[in-house]
Amino acid sequence: MRIAFAGTPEFAVPTLLALMRSPHELVGVLTQPDRPRGRGRQLSPSPVKAAVDGSAPLAQPATLRSPDEQAQLAAWRPDVLVVVAYGLLLPKGVLAIPRLGCVNVHASLLPRWRGAAPVERALLAGDETTGITIMLMDEGLDTGPILLQRPVAIAQEDTGASLRARLAALGAPLLLEALEGLAAGTLRPRSQPAEGVTYARKLEKGEAPIDWRRRAVQIERQIRALQPWPVAETAWGDPGTGVRERLLVHAARMAPPPVTACQPGCIIETDGRHEQGYVRVQCGDGCLDLLTLQRPGGQRLPASLFTRGSRALLPSMVLGGAA
Repeated sequence: MRIAFAGTPEFAVPTLLALMRSPHELVGVLTQPDRPRGRGRQLSPSPVKAAVDGSAPLAQPATLRSPDEQAQLAAWRPDVLVVVAYGLLLPKGVLAIPRLGCVNVHASLLPRWRGAAPVERALLAGDETTGITIMLMDEGLDTGPILLQRPVAIAQEDTGASLRARLAALGAPLLLEALEGLAAGTLRPRSQPAEGVTYARKLEKGEAPIDWRRRAVQIERQIRALQPWPVAETAWGDPGTGVRERLLVHAARMAPPPVTACQPGCIIETDGRHEQGYVRVQCGDGCLDLLTLQRPGGQRLPASLFTRGSRALLPSMVLGGAA
């Protein structure tokens, strides 16, 4: 088949590479325009553009709304447009171009977690299972009929980054299986059920601050889900000076309850004797051991290194509030 591809982030790359290695003809790739990235805000290509590396025709339209912007895709004469985290809504005119339709690789078991951040929302909600859905696209937000689905168990240690990588690896072969069924006419799409619909709204930077009044299990999920962005954070500082600064929290684990509870955000105990160490913090219900921490602009470090020196995290300090 003649396949066109539309995708932008790292999540889309395994599927693109699988198509490039497959017997299908990759006739063109759509990806978002180059954007400023990194600390220096240098204009950089998307991961999909970097992966193409001249091996297929490439277009980077800002939108696909006008006939002129749709003309490039039509000129490729695709049988199917494969869409993986492209980042642009496809208007009706685009959906009508491929002979066999537009096929989307979505990182959830639809209809649960339609929308932009299904991996993170599944982790934040404490879901035990997620998966990949291959579906035919329509004009709605992830509302099209389902072609194939595969479940994936969410591990206790999964972060947003690790779970997304596992789902991306699963999505590539499942997409190829769906394309074979479409080409042979043996794969019949089925409508999504009306029950169980949830929406995975886009992550925002404002979700990073930790509210220590919440339950420990909720905060632990937040820390895992917000990897690699926006990264959970709290504020800390010397109570004598009143100066507070941000502290990024990259890893934590559930901790045993204290003998005597204190206010949420209070550091109960620290361990600087072992290589990893921990900083134990009281939550609204339960406690967490903070394991990997980072000052803005610094390196990720084991918690043990934050329990030493003049800027140490010490028992009785209270985390949280404004930095």
